[in-house]
Amino acid sequence: MSLAVLAGLFFSVGNRLQAVSIILPNFVRRLLTAIAKRLHMKDFRELLESDGIYVFDGAVGTRLYDKGIYINRSYDELNLISPNLVREVHEEYIKAGADIIETNSFGATRHKLQPYGLEGKLRDINIASARIAREAAGEKAYVAGAIGPLGLRIEPFGPTSFDEAKDLYKEQVEGLLEGGVDLFILETFSELAVIEQAIRAVRELCDLPIVAQMTIQMDGKTTFGTTPEVFTARLDEVGADVIGLNCGMGPNHVLTALEQMRSVSSKALSAQPNAGLPRDVQGRQFYMGSPEYMATFAKRFVKAGARFVGGCCGTTPTHIKLIADAIRSISPRQSRTFVKTDLATVTKLTPVDVHVVDPEKRSNWSRKIARGEFVTSVEVLPPKGCDAASTLASIGLLKDAGVDAVNIPDGPRAQTRMSAQATAVLVEREIGIEAVLHYCCRDRNLLGMMSDLLGAAALDLHNLLIITGDPPKMGPYPDATAVFDIDAIGLTNMVNKLNHGLDLGNNPIGLPTAFSIGVGVNPGAVNLEEEIRRFEWKVEAGAEYAITQPVFDTEQLRSFLKKIEHVRIPIVAGIWPLVSFRNAEFLHNEVPGVNVTPEILERMRVASEKSKDAAREAGIAIARESLLEVRDVIAGVQVSAPFNNVKYALQVFDVLEEFDSMSIV
Repeated sequence: MSLAVLAGLFFSVGNRLQAVSIILPNFVRRLLTAIAKRLHMKDFRELLESDGIYVFDGAVGTRLYDKGIYINRSYDELNLISPNLVREVHEEYIKAGADIIETNSFGATRHKLQPYGLEGKLRDINIASARIAREAAGEKAYVAGAIGPLGLRIEPFGPTSFDEAKDLYKEQVEGLLEGGVDLFILETFSELAVIEQAIRAVRELCDLPIVAQMTIQMDGKTTFGTTPEVFTARLDEVGADVIGLNCGMGPNHVLTALEQMRSVSSKALSAQPNAGLPRDVQGRQFYMGSPEYMATFAKRFVKAGARFVGGCCGTTPTHIKLIADAIRSISPRQSRTFVKTDLATVTKLTPVDVHVVDPEKRSNWSRKIARGEFVTSVEVLPPKGCDAASTLASIGLLKDAGVDAVNIPDGPRAQTRMSAQATAVLVEREIGIEAVLHYCCRDRNLLGMMSDLLGAAALDLHNLLIITGDPPKMGPYPDATAVFDIDAIGLTNMVNKLNHGLDLGNNPIGLPTAFSIGVGVNPGAVNLEEEIRRFEWKVEAGAEYAITQPVFDTEQLRSFLKKIEHVRIPIVAGIWPLVSFRNAEFLHNEVPGVNVTPEILERMRVASEKSKDAAREAGIAIARESLLEVRDVIAGVQVSAPFNNVKYALQVFDVLEEFDSMSIV
């Protein structure tokens, strides 16, 4: 029976704890209790199964040195004699944006503590290191039990056997487990045989995730001459959950090694380089890698395949803040807050004098969706300047054609355009067609979102499509700040509360809003399990319909719809009429979540070689075919107007007549 299973059984005995204590030693009881508690908390493996990018902290030792602790001291002993100082360092990194902090236990093994006469306090030091980190982290960050090299040679290069090395590590692992870590990080190893014993020690005591990190030299190899390809393959084989690099070199060398590692393993990769190489300045060693420099490389690490990024020697909270900002600007999906809502709870909290508006009475768009009637819409971008005349004139064509609504994107691809909310107001007031307002989390904090939504309700806007939003790096102002206080799940929860007469803090707002709540969904997501899980949460949070990313692979959409049948809400398919081969290539390669099939790419290539007109005709034909192929399984269609030319979009709707004799022209 594994220790984790035994811990689970131990946790369940409840009132029989006293009987169990008779047959178990004290340290085993404490260890099992700690493990059992962790088994009932959110599992770090959820991060491993997602496709998000996450941030480790920086150098704990560097910060302790900056605070006046000189290197002739045992930094591990500070967990016992200066716990507030250690906690302060952890809190600095969490405030800077770290998703995962490491315990102050890098050297807390028997051999490393002996020179300070602290080997008898090994267990207490490790327990304290984990508890201090846990107190600092709360529910804001995960705690990684940090384990470093033993500082002695093992076989075949030294007298210490593999099993002896493993047992030395088990002493440390037991203490970290009892303190309550979420995972283990084995870091700064140069010798495969040593890190393998550390992995063995962890695995014999628990099944928590392991981040295994090696250190390389200027030549890109470890001090033992092991290449990144070799140690990556070996660490994959022995069961590391994340494989990475830390310390040793600055980010440039780490990036080169990461690119080599990606080719031999599908495991998640990590990178925690030093802040460049240290330089001697008047007798003192300084790490010269600036926070901006490290943040630039953090994005390159992600591009090379890293899922976990942080810093080692010389990195400070300032470095981590810029790294976290850079990572979140290109990976909004990992925004740190989402709110999962129990609809029954929202209903229970609804003020007694509030009457929630029935979906059929919120808008024509909402009424048709609620009744199961097929809805049609066209996506039109807001104007680039403050003159909306041309945009409104083109939207007038949609009203004349009988289209149900016009979709107004909110800063798509992080472009600077007129406010989507202002555009939606102009559309409804001056053209008389309903707008579906896209609203994203990128640009506004919670207070701004609440104000916007209440204002939208006061302006009689009722149809929302809630999205997380494209990162600023995609647009013309890449250094713009991305807020992402919450993501689309949290925003759906917020709007649902407003519809029940409550603000985010469950305070009554008086008259409830009457929003039709739509969300985005991507049937072609790389991590489909994560996409489905997020979709389930969106539905649970109050989503009433969903609009897909542009669909080019219709079988992929049908397969996805089967997978979400248990939480099915009306699905509106996104259809995009291509206008050229370059347009198809751009969508496939540069628009997140869009997958243009090889067959369609080839059709567009052949057509584009003939003429522009031939390419446009081929694109419209493909869009019509896609719509016909999925018409029987969708609740509506959103057709994008390429380059804001609504005439191309309207031509796609003609094919609906062939399906059910419906005509909108």
